[in-house]
Amino acid sequence: MNHGGGHLKMIKQGKIKGVLYKELIPYPDDRGYFIEVAKEGELFIPVKQTSFTVTHSGIIKAFHWHKKQTDLWFGVSGRARVVLYDLRENSPTKGQFEEFYIGEPKPILLLIPPGVAHGYQVIGNKNFSLLYHTDQTYDPNNPDE
Repeated sequence: MNHGGGHLKMIKQGKIKGVLYKELIPYPDDRGYFIEVAKEGELFIPVKQTSFTVTHSGIIKAFHWHKKQTDLWFGVSGRARVVLYDLRENSPTKGQFEEFYIGEPKPILLLIPPGVAHGYQVIGNKNFSLLYHTDQTYDPNNPDE
């Protein structure tokens, strides 16, 4: 399988300040496909926790946000419409919405900074699988949500 990093697309700035994304490139062959998701020097955060969730078709996971935590999302399978809203008082994009479609068939890596509310709706008939890295660990006694 040829999966050289030289073919990766550039990191792009979303409409909301600090929201970054990278279109990922699947490298298919007759056995399946390979995708480079995140690596140091590109779109990456210091990872303190990695989580995985599966959400059923048609489900909406409504808005929540973090005071300190940065999220780095990768839709593994299925498809979701992600909606972001900038809550940050001192942000030049305060009050702005932005949406992304993540997962199949066009995978992206999406960075969501602290203070940006986020939620998603699973679209299509397939469950949505989301793998995400965070730069903070979850503390059930003091959740950052």
